[in-house]
Amino acid sequence: MKTVQYTEVKGWPTGYLAIVGVLGALIAVGLGAAYYMEHQGHWVTGMSNQVVWGMPHVFAIFLIVAASGALNVASIGTVFGKAMYKPLARLSGLLALALLAGGLAVLVLDLGRPDRLIVAMTKYNFRSIFAWNIFLYTGFMVIVGVYLWFMMEARMNRYSKTAGYAAFIWRLILTTGTGSIFGFLVARPGYDAAVMAPMFIAMSFSFGLAIFMLVLMASYRWTERPLGDAILGRLKNLLGVFVAATLYFVVLQHLTNLYAAEHHDFERFMLLEGGVYPLLFWGGFVLLGSILPMVLVWHPKFAGSRTVWGVASALVILGGLSQIYVVLIGGQAFPMEMLPGREIISSAFFDGVVAGYSPSLPEFLLGMAGVAIALIMVVFGVKVLRFLPVTLADEAVDPHATAKA
Repeated sequence: MKTVQYTEVKGWPTGYLAIVGVLGALIAVGLGAAYYMEHQGHWVTGMSNQVVWGMPHVFAIFLIVAASGALNVASIGTVFGKAMYKPLARLSGLLALALLAGGLAVLVLDLGRPDRLIVAMTKYNFRSIFAWNIFLYTGFMVIVGVYLWFMMEARMNRYSKTAGYAAFIWRLILTTGTGSIFGFLVARPGYDAAVMAPMFIAMSFSFGLAIFMLVLMASYRWTERPLGDAILGRLKNLLGVFVAATLYFVVLQHLTNLYAAEHHDFERFMLLEGGVYPLLFWGGFVLLGSILPMVLVWHPKFAGSRTVWGVASALVILGGLSQIYVVLIGGQAFPMEMLPGREIISSAFFDGVVAGYSPSLPEFLLGMAGVAIALIMVVFGVKVLRFLPVTLADEAVDPHATAKA
């Protein structure tokens, strides 16, 4: 493999200012939505005392999970020694930091009182998984930031492999912690499962790689840089594997619940009788977000079609949002068993009642602002710093390109 040269984006490529303008407008609208919800109170949202995590949390959790997976490309090059992936490591690290920042921004703005973050950062209950995640998120930013510095500073290159190992281990711990938020909530029959942790790790791989592929293709198209089929072919095959792994763990979770009689009612609700939740699960996640993308990236008919690969990546993202919505909102909507083994004669606390939830426009706009924050960080990053290789043509990154010729 030839020596890789990196440059920032020179001049003002076609559409650059338009992209910045659109993303900036989305962020401004999202901030306005956050102000509106903070000023009016959460009664203007679809959330309630039963569903306390709404659409903003769907976007936030998706972005946080995807951040870990976006770093996977860098890990393959550094930790597993795959030379073809090493030129992508800088962009991978930048995207990981940007996605995490976007997700955390949504969480902070959805607190109702953003200043409460000071309490979360200064007072810790270490029996709470939420307290652990404060350290996991900040630690991820520090470690990945150092990893990028070591890669981009010639004097520190010899330490980049060590930093890569640390980032790889930390991101697995981070995603385990995010999945454990649900796995440790024993009061919710839809959450209480140890398989949540590995399922979230698998989801991070597929969601993060899908976003990375779209960002990579868009970056090289807009900057008019060569991008060969060799690296994209590797990435799309890897995407199919990660999508299959995610589907496997989701199926495993539901099979485990179906084996336990205490979860039968929840599974019937989630898979058959829950209205929008079975629709999003079977149609959004299983069909459009898993089966169809695997067909698109593996079927010989679509070999070499970047448009199809882009569509597959977009479907994985939409399927991922559907799955997070089902897990997060559906798990809250299903009624909790307040007094196990007891029959409640009457109650004014919605016992046994499925909670309704309809996302409001301000919630959706706030979530989209988190996506825009992540993307605008990437756009500015590649503009001012050397994150993008000058070329990713096959002859530059594929060690077998000459032999093939």
